[in-house]
Amino acid sequence: MNMSCSPFFRRLPPGLRDAPEQPPHAAMEEAAEWYALLISGEGDGDRAQWEAWLAANPDHRQAWRYVEAVSQRVLAPLQDTADPRLTAENLHAANVRTLRRRRVLAALALLAGAGLAGWQHVSPGGLIMAMTADYRSGTGEIREIGLSDGSRAWLNTASALNEDYQAKQRRLQLVEGEILISTAADAARPFFVDTAQGRLRALGTRFSVRQENGQSLLAVYHGAVEIRTAHSGETLVLAAGRQTRFTAENIQPPAPADPAREAWSQGNLVVLDLPLEEVAAELRRYTFQHIGVAPEIAQRRVFGAFPLRDVDVALKLLADAVHLQIRRPLPWWTTLEAAPEHASPR
Repeated sequence: MNMSCSPFFRRLPPGLRDAPEQPPHAAMEEAAEWYALLISGEGDGDRAQWEAWLAANPDHRQAWRYVEAVSQRVLAPLQDTADPRLTAENLHAANVRTLRRRRVLAALALLAGAGLAGWQHVSPGGLIMAMTADYRSGTGEIREIGLSDGSRAWLNTASALNEDYQAKQRRLQLVEGEILISTAADAARPFFVDTAQGRLRALGTRFSVRQENGQSLLAVYHGAVEIRTAHSGETLVLAAGRQTRFTAENIQPPAPADPAREAWSQGNLVVLDLPLEEVAAELRRYTFQHIGVAPEIAQRRVFGAFPLRDVDVALKLLADAVHLQIRRPLPWWTTLEAAPEHASPR
């Protein structure tokens, strides 16, 4: 049975986004192998070896916590255990806890609607804001919305947006994630988009804005957009074909915008000479699974177009394009490695 393609495993939540800082790749892969062995019920006789491995290196403990963080929402709240050596006993109760977790997720779905599937990585406060947002998308979902003035908005994966149209202005608030906006003309009402870092004023334009890690990334494809930071009040008019990042305090120097970035609104990731690790990080936003890259191939250059609505297909195409092999020690744990004929000699 290919569990990675089953409907149950497609509902796994994106534990990667709220997992601790990633430990070394080798330690993570060893931890995933141990996790797979223990959860299979076939590793009882290897408990002492697992404990020895866990105690041998701080990276191993960090890696184990990371694998738990990715896996726990489906299998069990394993991180409630103070001593990770007791986790093996918890693994045997995984089925009971999984059923309990399913009931919790079902209750959340009733409250939030299907559009919030995959939002478990958001903080409680952020989740409440997302649940009450005017428009939202789940992990892996891309939505096109017609706004009341004739403007168009596209919500990228796990995004939320509020609309506040008044007599003298049109205002959108990006609560979470990324949007692409194509504005309709309305000379009497300026068009604003607010993020946590500042306010954008559209000057007859098409642009995208992405909010992450305390920054906003703005890319302008047509027209221009004025930026005003939330705290310092610094301003900049960004012209078509340019992009920049800004915080609440300052605006980075503009750089050329990649027009291929718009392709996500059509469900495609268009890649023009990017490192493999960056492509994997982008695909990770659209799936509930962990996607890791072996360090020796992390900088391998990638060209191509990959479907965002089916990450498993995207990974297969990526493997073919860059001569990789896909390894899955767990159904929600994917590792990209060099294919045998391209592996570095030892």
